[in-house]
Parts: sequence; C-alpha cells; structure tokens
Amino acid sequence: MNSIALFTLALGLEKPWIITKIDIDPSISQLDIHIDFERGSKFLMPDGAYYTAYDSSDHTWQHLNFFQYRCYLHARIPRVKQSDGKTEVQSVPWARKGSGFTLLFEAFSMLLIEKEMPVSSVASTLKVYAQRIWGIFNYWVERAHKKDIPENLTQIGFDETSQKKGHNYITHLVDLNERRVLYACQGKGSDCIEESVKYLESKHVDTTQIEDVCIDMSPSFIAGCTAYLPESQITFDKFHVVKEVNKAMDELRKLERTGNELLKGHKYTFLKKKLSDKLQTEKDILLEMYPKLGQGYWLKEMFEDFWQIKDTEEAESYLAFWCDFAMESKIQPFIRLVNTIKAHWRGIVRYIKSKISNGILEGINSKIQLAKKRARGYRNSRNFINMIYFTCGKLKFDYPQYFI
Repeated sequence: MNSIALFTLALGLEKPWIITKIDIDPSISQLDIHIDFERGSKFLMPDGAYYTAYDSSDHTWQHLNFFQYRCYLHARIPRVKQSDGKTEVQSVPWARKGSGFTLLFEAFSMLLIEKEMPVSSVASTLKVYAQRIWGIFNYWVERAHKKDIPENLTQIGFDETSQKKGHNYITHLVDLNERRVLYACQGKGSDCIEESVKYLESKHVDTTQIEDVCIDMSPSFIAGCTAYLPESQITFDKFHVVKEVNKAMDELRKLERTGNELLKGHKYTFLKKKLSDKLQTEKDILLEMYPKLGQGYWLKEMFEDFWQIKDTEEAESYLAFWCDFAMESKIQPFIRLVNTIKAHWRGIVRYIKSKISNGILEGINSKIQLAKKRARGYRNSRNFINMIYFTCGKLKFDYPQYFI
C-alpha cells in the first residue's frame, strides 16, 4: 500500500475526493496533504439535485498531528450553481463549514476540555491560539444546547454565581429532578427569571406545569418568580433559612462578647454541630455562664425540629409557637429573625410539602466554582455560560467520539 492509499484510508476519504499530493517538511515538522475532487464529479445540493462544479476555491484545515508533525489538509472546494441560480459552497466530510480545523481535531479538543483541562492549556498543548479553541468549544456547546429539550419539568431552582471574584453575576436555572442546568444568563435580577421563562417557552415547555420553584430570599428572585411563574409555589431554600438562624445566633454571641474575654475565639462553637470533646465541654460551660446566650442557642436548636415535621399544618403551628417563644425572649437578633420568617412565611412552610432545597444547586455551584478556579475566572460571559452548560447541563454532543 503506497502513502496516498494509506492516508486515503486513514482519513476515510471516498469518491469524489482524492489525495493528489503529500508533502512532508522535517525542517519545520509539518505534513501537508492535498485533496481534490475528480473531474466531472456531481454534488448533491439542498434542492435534492446533483450538479457539477461552477468554480472552486482553496481551503486549509489543521488536522491532528501525525507523530511529531503538525498536519494540514488542503483542498480545492467546489462552488455549485443550483437550478434557481443560487451558488453554494459544497460541504466536505472532514470539516464543518467556517472552521479552520478538521472534525477530528475539534473532537480531540473537546475531549481534552472534558477531561478538565483548562482551555488555555488545551490551546498550549495543540499549539493554537486560545481564542480559536474557545471558538470550537462555543460552537459545539451552543449546538448541543440549541437541540436540548427539557422534559417533565415540575420542580426548578434558581441560583447565581459570580463570573469572577465579586463581579458580573450569572443566574442559572436548574431542573431539580434531572439535576442539571437548563439555562444561564447574565445578571441576578428579576429580569433573569423572565429571560429563563422565555427560554422554556421557546422550547415549548408548559410553565404552568411547574409546581415548585426553589430560590433564596432575594427580593429580585421573589419578584421575578411571582410575576413570571404565578402558577408555581415558592420554596425558600432550607440552607438560606438556616443561615439566617445562624446569623441571629452569631449576632447574639457578638453582643455577649463585649467585655467578656471568655467568649473570644468561639465564633463557630455555637454554630457547628460536631465539636471536639474539649470544645463541647467549653460550650456547655459558656451556655451556663451566659443565660441569654444559652437561651439563644436553645432557640437555634429548637428551630432544627421544624425541618423534621411531615404535616404542613403541624409545621405551621410549630413555627408560630417558635416565633412567639423567640419574641418573648426579647433577644433582638432573634426578634429580627422572626420578622424575616414572617415576611417569607409561605415559602418556608412550603418546604414541608415540596422537600426541595438548593442543596442540588449548591452541588452544581461547586462544579461551576471548580471550573472557574481552573480557568482563574472568566472575562467573557459567553465562555463562562457555555462552560456551565458543558459541565452541568448533561448535554448530548454529536461531534466524533473516536477518542472517548
């Protein structure tokens, strides 16, 4: 088998495509394969008919390396005039239109990203500009996301994450049953809820069938869900509610800390559930020495019982009892907490029935933060949003899978 026959087989070329010449230059470690089409060949066009070439133009694509040699394909690509007079460039089987890379090169690039290699490292490994790898990445992710169809959507959640430390927030919509990101957009206001709902409607999702939506206590998220998902019941994320309870406990500790050196260094002693024997003993002593602190800690522990109740009416009665008890304590941080709970009453009680929380969103957020850390932040929101889809969207890709 000669070299032309060998490379024809390796590239999977079929008529009318033929290799006309192979050049190898050891001085620059480069292999160039020249491809052409047989004279008089006819090509199938979108109108269903076959036509001969009207004219042609030369194109080049970077292919996977051949051992230590960078490999390029060069081909004369025909333009074909159809019966309606329209002229189109013929597509080729080894590359997509508009790309300067072969499909196998793009698939290999995507595989490296899938294996958690940062795009900048992929670009360095393949010796191309990072922006060109981002071009490949964005094309395939957006293609897969466009084809994606959400199904059986009954419980969703919204959360936000920063594009880089302290800047440019991205809000993402999550299917809580499938545990995947469906949509992401820039910002963290009520308009993000509107944009997400419009996306679902563009996918022919009946948003009236969404029973529950889980969010934190952000006023903009509340306003957005009330306006654009009026048929859905809001569940306030359990972890954010617990965070408010812990905040009240910590504020009480700070108030008691003034002038009391024994409370120094005990910020987490009253917040953590698991303590060493030494810290547990110190905590018990401190709670006896400072009665108000002990009362606040008792309120904090009592609130935990709320999450274990299974009946909605019983849970609502217990929460009302707890609020009365907290008000009677006259501890200001817990009085402020009661006002917060009453302002978000329905969404907190709804947890007893829906049993959904942003725990799933927090898990997804951890993946997003890991991707952000590997990339050292994202300056481009399009790149960041597509990375969220890639890592957390469970999308189905149709690029070649020979390397997986």
